[in-house]
Amino acid sequence: MKRPFTFINSAMSADGKISTWQRKQVRISGYIDFDRMDELRATSDAVMVGIGTVLADDPSLTVKSSQRKSERKAKGFNENPMRVVIDSKARISLKADIFKKGEGERVVVVSSSAPPDNIKALSKKARIIVSGDTTVDLPNAMEQLYKLGVKRLMVEGGATLNWAMLSSGLVDEIYTFVGNVIIGGQKAPTLVDGQGFIEHSTLPLELISAGKIEEGVLLKWKVINHYK
Repeated sequence: MKRPFTFINSAMSADGKISTWQRKQVRISGYIDFDRMDELRATSDAVMVGIGTVLADDPSLTVKSSQRKSERKAKGFNENPMRVVIDSKARISLKADIFKKGEGERVVVVSSSAPPDNIKALSKKARIIVSGDTTVDLPNAMEQLYKLGVKRLMVEGGATLNWAMLSSGLVDEIYTFVGNVIIGGQKAPTLVDGQGFIEHSTLPLELISAGKIEEGVLLKWKVINHYK
């Protein structure tokens, strides 16, 4: 199967949470890490999130740096990488920031169970990829993205999409900024939620690097044994 080189990038608290139990964003990292994330976006062919992140945070997923946008344009690319939303039931609002802010291609990946009227309306705002019956078939979706020219894919979560991608063996590297805050809460999402791996079948990682950024630590991991 041909698929993009895929990495997850996320900021999490010292106790492993990526937002509060209310699914509201908390400022975990500072300017230096935001700039690092912007560089990752600018050098990726596509940035991908799940519908849960869109509904909770309404991100634009745009490149912020004017210089990086200019550099992309000079190379013949759009200012922003392709922005991809995994949305099995086509629930994304037509007023979402991803549709309103920044130039570039938008893609919404749905399943065949998504309401036809929703798909029709979304098709005026984005390219629609249909993959899977009741939920999105992620391996197939990655193949389709690859055929669209996506060779380097940045995944910005959230926890449910991270689990789905990792448990499907579709992630090559993970970058986590661990900030100097505690969020807590049994229902607060972690970096990876979902069903979870069973005993003796956890997903092993190899540490690429670790370094201090401001008051936190950036960890870079290589996924060395994709779970099947």
